[in-house]
Parts: sequence; C-alpha cells; structure tokens
Amino acid sequence: MRGKFITLEGLDGAGKSTHLSWLRRFLERRGIRVKVTREPGGTALGERLRELVLKGGKRLHCETETLLVFAARREHLDKVIAPALKAGIWVLCDRFTDATYAYQAGGSGVAWSKVAALERWVQHGTQPDLTLLFDVDPTVGRARSRRKKRPDRFESEQLAFFRRVREAYLRRAEEIPRRMRVINANGDLPQVRRQIEALLSAFYSRVSRHV
Repeated sequence: MRGKFITLEGLDGAGKSTHLSWLRRFLERRGIRVKVTREPGGTALGERLRELVLKGGKRLHCETETLLVFAARREHLDKVIAPALKAGIWVLCDRFTDATYAYQAGGSGVAWSKVAALERWVQHGTQPDLTLLFDVDPTVGRARSRRKKRPDRFESEQLAFFRRVREAYLRRAEEIPRRMRVINANGDLPQVRRQIEALLSAFYSRVSRHV
C-alpha cells in the first residue's frame, strides 16, 4: 500500500514544529513507518537552497525565492517523498507547496497563477493526503517566533507581511477544505493537541477502512 503524505503548515510561531514529534509517535504507535522531513530542505541540495532563501545576505527577488523553493521541492519529491510513499512509508513534512502560496504569493506578492503553474509542472499531480494548518493570530505568532535568538529572513518581516501570509493560507484552506484542515493554534498546547488528535484519529480511521 502507498504511504500517506501529511503536511504541517502555518505562520512562524504557530507551533507546528512543536507537535511534529508527537504526530510521529501517534503514527508509530499504530505500527506505521514514518519519515519526517521539511521544506525548503529534505535533501542535501534542498538544505543548501534553504540557506540561500532563509539566511542568505541580501533579500532575494520574490520570484527568485519561488523558483529556488520549487527547485528544492523537485529534488525532495524525487529523492525522498516519492520513494518513501511508494515503499508504504507515511511522510510527515514541515511545510510544502501551501507555504509557497502563503509566503511567496501572499506575503511577497508573486502572482498566484505563477505558483500554480510551477506546482503543476514540478509536482506532476502529487499532493498531500492531509494538511494541518496551524492558524494563529499574526501578533501571537510574531511574539513567539521572536523568542528565538536568531530569527531568519522571514521571521524578521513586519506584521503586515504575516497578515498577508495568514490570509493566503486561509484562502488555500477555503479552496481545498477536504485536504486542508484548520487548527486554532492560539491556545495552549493541550488545547491544540486535542484538535490535532481528533483530526488525525479521524483521518487514520478513514484510511484504515480502505486497507
């Protein structure tokens, strides 16, 4: 059986990375083999491109960023995601193409249609089976992310940028509600965890019925 592809999305400071290990344990307790990865990144080339996008010197042109992210994604799909899914391994990915719509299109102003064209070209129809969108008020997310000692290029953006990113994420969730499920990430960890568990349990039950 093909593995399932689950992605986690959200603003910086939404807490998605905090829950990644818990999600992995949730699945492994059910006998599922899991591969955890991230974007940009996931391969040697992808990690180098991640450094260019997030921590390079001068800010790149927004379309250059978009092209680099999709270059990393093509390698990621070919070298990591597709082989794992084919082997029956479930892939948990910290961000995927929804983040490009949110950050490069919503936040930086790249045309939505250009991201969609790259998505069709690079992914050949590959999409997550489930996306958990950790939705947080931008002021809350910004305050959380600023606790880090060295914020990256995007974490250093102004509040207006994060408002646009959030709007783009919510637009995506409206466009594809069956795949993209919104979690209220403004509350404390137990509140958020209960929402994740309910969604993941329902998803696991649904796919298990078809095994």
